Amino acid sequence: MRKSWIYILECSDGSYYTGCTTDLVKRIQEHHEGKYEGYTAGRLPVKLIWKTEFRSLDNAIDAERQIKGWSRKKKEALMNEDFELLHELAQSKEMRKRRKDREP
Repeated sequence: MRKSWIYILECSDGSYYTGCTTDLVKRIQEHHEGKYEGYTAGRLPVKLIWKTEFRSLDNAIDAERQIKGWSRKKKEALMNEDFELLHELAQSKEMRKRRKDREP
């Protein structure tokens, strides 16, 4: 087992980048330096706005892939620890509509 992190950066254009690493300090520095071509290199500077630790790299990679597919709203709910909104956003549009229609 290797301790790992998922992190979300806010880029200079206001967009979010989600990544995964086993060395958070080093990886954030690499982003700041534009070491790798890709999404963040053209959107510097970047700012670390959220991180969470995992016990294994495999689990972190799985979670990173899931989060990368999320909407901006859903990522913000996660970062704000608004788990009720996160749960609601995880439901399909049809399920949210049905739920809203049932409300008095």
